[in-house]
Amino acid sequence: MIKEYITRQHYLDRIRPYIGKDIIKVLTGQRRVGKSYLLFQIMDVITASDPEAQIIYINKELYEFDFIDNYESLLAYIKGKSKGKKYHYVFIDEVQDIDQFERALRSLFAEGGYDIYCTGSNAGLLSGELATYLSGRYVEIKVFSLSYIEFLDFHKLQNNSDAFLKYIKYGGLPYLINLKLEDDIVYDYLKNIYNTILLKDIVKRHKIRNIAFLERLVIYLADNAGSLVSAKKISDFLKSQKTNISPNVVLNYLSHLESAFFVLKVRRSEIAGKKIFEIGEKYYFEDLGLRHTIIGYRQADIGRILENIVFLHLKRLGYEITVGRIGEKEIDFACERKGERLYVQVAYMIPDQKVHDREFGNLLAIRDNFTKIVVSMDEMTGGEFKGIKHMNIRNFLVSIF
Repeated sequence: MIKEYITRQHYLDRIRPYIGKDIIKVLTGQRRVGKSYLLFQIMDVITASDPEAQIIYINKELYEFDFIDNYESLLAYIKGKSKGKKYHYVFIDEVQDIDQFERALRSLFAEGGYDIYCTGSNAGLLSGELATYLSGRYVEIKVFSLSYIEFLDFHKLQNNSDAFLKYIKYGGLPYLINLKLEDDIVYDYLKNIYNTILLKDIVKRHKIRNIAFLERLVIYLADNAGSLVSAKKISDFLKSQKTNISPNVVLNYLSHLESAFFVLKVRRSEIAGKKIFEIGEKYYFEDLGLRHTIIGYRQADIGRILENIVFLHLKRLGYEITVGRIGEKEIDFACERKGERLYVQVAYMIPDQKVHDREFGNLLAIRDNFTKIVVSMDEMTGGEFKGIKHMNIRNFLVSIF
């Protein structure tokens, strides 16, 4: 069992209150964001307080556990490893690869004496089965790729423009600490991860036949990250490219990409009445390095890239996010957490009064007293304009709101 890791304290702090409690802990997230290593960290926390703790570990990505393919074999293995009436800690990595796993978890939960931790790379499967069979008996903790602060820590870098460029070019998959941060090396690795997500987590799981269309859809999303899109708009674009796909099929494929945590959807809302619009949404990538393997890292996309980074930072902080609208003005991110609201506008640079008036003016149209921030690459920031903060993006990414 691999034990060397860099502690991700943010997630340990979220999990710690549930250790030893009568509730199933489920860590979800895209493949290769570090869920397996979090399990090792939890094991070490447990054994530090109880060196004799009985731990049962199953990793469905390892060949030795191939025989555990349904709930019956899962239960049999756990029972076979259980020693008497002692309390046991059960860790199951990539639990969605076990058919009807939820039946085994429900049985263990009902029997008692088991503290259960699972990871999974499929949102639809986990939320569906767990919600049905284990309602109120589990807590889901979403794991993301490395935040900017974590990236600096993992790679032993200072918070400067060179480190930030590496972050926006290569993304935050934790394994990158084992590679030289050079284009050829990093993107070869990321291309393999992208292919695995596409083929194993999407094509195989959802029995997709039209792989060529799926790949075109991913390219479209990468080209339009942060832009308002709809299934009809995508369908119409593909028709112009001699590919005839109905909006319903587009919606299905988009949901599959979301289920694998490959892209994240953001709906639009009316800020005044908090009405959610059903048509038109934005898509962002869970990891920018993977996005760049699809269409390349392009300086011309810097606005989209910065917006994607800010969105991920806000998600990691636990905000519920929509694209805000107030009259004809758009607010990049209208965020809510525990009754508090936060509004964020993202710009590459604010070089003149026209851009300043647009970015700050949109936020000034909001008539409440919650925090409002404009985030940009400008180095000379830190002040306020009529109560609206202006922050450099690197400073924003190391801030906790």
